[in-house]
Amino acid sequence: MAPRELLGGGAAMGGAMGGPAMAAPKQARNGAVGTRAIPQQVAVAPGAAPVQPLRPYPRYRVSVSEYVDFHRQGFLIVRGLVPPEDVAELVAHTEDLMHGRLAVPGLEPPPPDATPRELERRYLRIHMLHRVLEVHERFLLHPRVLDVLEALIGPDVMAMQSMLFLKFPGGEGQGYHQDSYYIPTVPDTLCGAWLAVDRADEENGGMWFTPGSQHEPIYPTAGRERQNHGDAIGDLPTVDHVSDTDDTVNTLSRVAAKYAGQEVPAVMEPGDVAFFGGHVLHRSHRNRSADRFRRSFVGHYANARSYTRWGYGEGDGDGTNDRQILARGWTHLPFGQPRFGTACAANTPSLRGAGATGDGAPMMANMADGDMLATAPMDMARNDPASHDHDA
Repeated sequence: MAPRELLGGGAAMGGAMGGPAMAAPKQARNGAVGTRAIPQQVAVAPGAAPVQPLRPYPRYRVSVSEYVDFHRQGFLIVRGLVPPEDVAELVAHTEDLMHGRLAVPGLEPPPPDATPRELERRYLRIHMLHRVLEVHERFLLHPRVLDVLEALIGPDVMAMQSMLFLKFPGGEGQGYHQDSYYIPTVPDTLCGAWLAVDRADEENGGMWFTPGSQHEPIYPTAGRERQNHGDAIGDLPTVDHVSDTDDTVNTLSRVAAKYAGQEVPAVMEPGDVAFFGGHVLHRSHRNRSADRFRRSFVGHYANARSYTRWGYGEGDGDGTNDRQILARGWTHLPFGQPRFGTACAANTPSLRGAGATGDGAPMMANMADGDMLATAPMDMARNDPASHDHDA
């Protein structure tokens, strides 16, 4: 039984996030094998679900060195961010999902004669389960993950997409890609958060990042030349076969070649979370282990004050911010509510910052004296070298 290949309305992102589903991935311009997305039309109708109280978590405060590392290398791994008991809940949930013990709207039940091996290999990845399962909404809005995002891309954060990876032994990898190609925001603030459910390493198909490539523009495919940068970059070439694991056809490999020797594996233990910007080149390889899964839960987020049209079908012209959940802070744009009432800024004013006023984090007003800064006579002596102790 081959992994399922199906993409649903509004959830599609090429490569790790959807794109044209093709029987032969070598012919796909942007796509990945074994993807299933929960279509928008099967989702529970949005409404004012009762707010579910959060389990109290100690707040995670990002250090200066972590903040610098994220911007310097394009990604940051926070060790042990999600507690072991939460990871154990995801392990049990994925076991139920893989073995057909859980009925999920939008997912077909397994055949009654399926073998255990076939059950475990039904899905390589599933998108947007937070539309239909409370546990996925809760992990998409996990307070400890949002703590880090608040520092890296916030303080205003919207939650946009969830993905569950179930990479079984022998499961395919995914070639070089950039996430902001698939989920554009303006300003461009996309950030992924990759939670390891199993140990992830080089043997079982863990993630690889290319530090430095976060400074690259988003490379378009043919027909999408002006959809991320407009025509502001005059010599931006198109790329082809993005996400294909064959570097000879995935032409993003030519960009990666500029950083030869810098690519690093993200070796992670259960509960570690990798945060990575939308421009950084990343990929994974085949799971070469004999009996080890590489399961992970991934969310995609952006600053809540960024405009997006991600998730609309052809012909729709308005933005889709009202479909994205306001996770932290505040925004002048529309926002969506969590379908299962998970506490977040959308439904809990105390999570909006600035004393629950709804204004987000306070911003310094340094033009306090009308439209101009106040002026004062300059003490010219301060520019006299003789007045300074340079040996201090």
